[in-house]
Amino acid sequence: MKPLAKFVKERRKEVNLTQEEFAERAGVALTVVRKIEQGKTNLNMDKVNLVLKMFGHELAAVNSNDLNE
Repeated sequence: MKPLAKFVKERRKEVNLTQEEFAERAGVALTVVRKIEQGKTNLNMDKVNLVLKMFGHELAAVNSNDLNE
């Protein structure tokens, strides 16, 4: 499983957007994008989902037992 920080940074770069441009398009503050890409753990899940929505993804709760199958 790819860490969120790496996923967001790689995808943002694939579409040739700066952090500032990406934050504006996602409708979040620049600090949100920076925190995600730095791997911070104190994130607002609603804001993270706004960022992930740009790539057609969202965070969801999963049973950790299901990850080991």
